[in-house]
Amino acid sequence: MLKKGLLAILDFLLFSNLFIGICAVAQGLVTYHLLQVPADAYILAFLFFATIGLYNFSMLLAKPVNPEKSPFIRVRWIFSHHRMIISITLISLLCLIPLGLWYLSIESKLLMAFTGLLAVGYNVPFLTLNQQKIGLRNIPGIKLFLISLVWSVSCVLLPIVELERSHQINISSADTLLLVAKRFLFIAAITVPFDIRDLFQDKLYALKTIPVMLGEKKAFIFCQFLLIGYLALLLLFRQATYADVIATTLTLGLTGWLIFKSNIKKNEYYYFFYLDGTMLLQYLMLILFGWLAVFI
Repeated sequence: MLKKGLLAILDFLLFSNLFIGICAVAQGLVTYHLLQVPADAYILAFLFFATIGLYNFSMLLAKPVNPEKSPFIRVRWIFSHHRMIISITLISLLCLIPLGLWYLSIESKLLMAFTGLLAVGYNVPFLTLNQQKIGLRNIPGIKLFLISLVWSVSCVLLPIVELERSHQINISSADTLLLVAKRFLFIAAITVPFDIRDLFQDKLYALKTIPVMLGEKKAFIFCQFLLIGYLALLLLFRQATYADVIATTLTLGLTGWLIFKSNIKKNEYYYFFYLDGTMLLQYLMLILFGWLAVFI
């Protein structure tokens, strides 16, 4: 009974997208930590609700004909709790209204409007190609770029824009670019395994993802290069401390191992808890090693 109850809680956290919302908050906190400034609770709340709302909206929009027959646990769970998912989505979107109107600057509003349009356009078939309606995800090679860009802009550029507006920091364009590029590489690295998992399905739907174009083995190698690039950019970031570098190196090592161990046969919990969880782990490791550095 206990195991069943814990699994039900885990299903709720993962498949309602509350966990990925927490991961978005963690990624925002990573940015504040590296910049060595206090976190803005309103920006973190915006990231939390925006992530939940967009992820749930995308899932509801992509509803299959017979979701109860889907081979994916996540799809079956979501549409067996259809009303609850709609309620969570609406609550998240309603929470964004005061946060967006009252707490974001004009620059941030425009930035998030652009990012939101990209995220919605990822699934909504608004383009016509060969007399067929497609979304941005159907454009060859763009899926990985879009996901990584949306996360990087939201979790790095948004906090920086708000911090500069309130004159809390004055970060150079070079450092801003480093932080955005670094996060882009990390998100890209943990996104590719999801595409490897969906390799056969993406081929069926003619989605030109990285694994489809490179093949499974080369896609795994590609991920490791992305992680190495992430570490290299962190070393170039002048405000990164010795503790930050150690914490990040260990996190990237574990992330690389998790990516290497992922395959088509792994269950969905591996991807939505362990791989997505590396975004949360990254912040926890930074805090842990920052705390240890004080006492050592």
